[in-house]
Amino acid sequence: MRTRTLAHMAALAQGMVLGAAAEEAPVAVGDRLELLLDNHLIASLSGGAAQVLHAPVPREVVFRTDAPWEGNASGYQSVFRDGDRYRMYYRGGHYRHGGRPAETREAHPWVLCYAESTDGLHWERPVLGLREWEGTAANNIVLDTGMMAAFKGCPAHTAVFLDRNPACPPQERIKIIAMGTNPRGLYVLASADGLRFRVLSNEPIQTVGAFDSQNLAFWDPIRQEYRMYHRGFRGEVRDILTATSTDILHFPEPVWLEYPDSPTMALYTNQVQPYHRAPHIFLGFPMRYCDRGWSPSMLDLPGREVRLARAEHSRRYGTTVTDAVFMSSRDGVTFRRWSEAFLRPGPRSSRSWVYGDNSLFWGLVETASIYGDAPPELSLYATEGYWEGAFTEFRRHTLRLDGFVSIRAPYSGGELLTRPLTFDGGALALNLSTSAFGSLQVEVQDPAGTPIPGFEMAACPPVFGDRIRQRVRWESGGGDLRPLQGRAIRLRFLLRDVDLYALQFVPFEPPPPMP
Repeated sequence: MRTRTLAHMAALAQGMVLGAAAEEAPVAVGDRLELLLDNHLIASLSGGAAQVLHAPVPREVVFRTDAPWEGNASGYQSVFRDGDRYRMYYRGGHYRHGGRPAETREAHPWVLCYAESTDGLHWERPVLGLREWEGTAANNIVLDTGMMAAFKGCPAHTAVFLDRNPACPPQERIKIIAMGTNPRGLYVLASADGLRFRVLSNEPIQTVGAFDSQNLAFWDPIRQEYRMYHRGFRGEVRDILTATSTDILHFPEPVWLEYPDSPTMALYTNQVQPYHRAPHIFLGFPMRYCDRGWSPSMLDLPGREVRLARAEHSRRYGTTVTDAVFMSSRDGVTFRRWSEAFLRPGPRSSRSWVYGDNSLFWGLVETASIYGDAPPELSLYATEGYWEGAFTEFRRHTLRLDGFVSIRAPYSGGELLTRPLTFDGGALALNLSTSAFGSLQVEVQDPAGTPIPGFEMAACPPVFGDRIRQRVRWESGGGDLRPLQGRAIRLRFLLRDVDLYALQFVPFEPPPPMP
């Protein structure tokens, strides 16, 4: 009796969803890649289907900041691909107040350094000869305090980006957002080659905020404007402010980001960026600041000696630990923020549970798969060993393309029902991963939930495999959706032991002949 009652309730609930969805305006998907990381397209999930946040896979350490002008306080890194070259910018600095391991080298002024790579895995310091360090220019420094003396700029608080504004002058195509204190605010430097920078204006582009973090800006190709994200204090909580402008040198007063249905948490960085494969979606990977206080667990964490040494200077230096979280947005202001960590400190016995560790770089890039014949992966980089010894390490982490969040169901099954939508294209392609035993089927319905003839669930041969762009076929027409283009439809997915990451409507291609 209980089973029948639950089934009846589920049927009633689906009926209510269908009725409500039939009345709402369809989502115009066009031919965009749509990631299933929020509820933008999702009307309901049932059975065992649920949204699952995926953690990046730790890979190799790709860089160590052990040059004399670098040190253990290297943070606020930026990484991006520029043609056939990967560029990385990171700060050089050193904290001695971390106990005996950190006292092996002297503190020194902050500098901004540069490294480059041809594959995103192997990084080199080019000898640039641009800025003098202790009597020699044989280093990879691109920015120091002397270059920003007019507004008392600090290389410790910088973000570097490739300006993708079509109207950007070639001599300004790579920009630095830097904090200054005369007056306190954000300033812009620019360069043609990403190495030789000049200050664009000694007037700040933004003055509202705390700015004691990595403060960044980038060009939004969808809305044709610059977007700025920077640190502020919302009461006593570290949080994120944003503003937009068509002029990189002038921004209005910012507004706070909003996180509906998310508990309060302190965000040290923000790392917001448009996802390059779907730039209408903003992704954020902030470092989360967690002062846990003293407890037996805190004293049992790795690095007790250096933790106690740091705490002699400020208690929170010893009792704060950091991880990274994931959030996404469609408008750049309201974010769906996950409470669960995206990047955990992990099981290492050193260099992981320290204030400042697990800080993801701003930027993610595509790199070749470790499998060689698989699609490219997304590479993200994060700090390890911050503030502990004589240097910081940069570790690479990977995800599949679009692999931040999936709709996952066990083999016992689950269903995803989309909102009504319209599309441009002739076929449905999915980013999915099944087991050898798992599968996925799709039914195309009208907005009221009635299956469209020829596109019923029973007419869809089970789809299985692990592909970034797996086409869905139906027995009649071979998956040709062109007759439905421009018409409001709904997609119903039946999932068994599968992760579904994204969908996209693509040009129709006839299916291969059956043997």
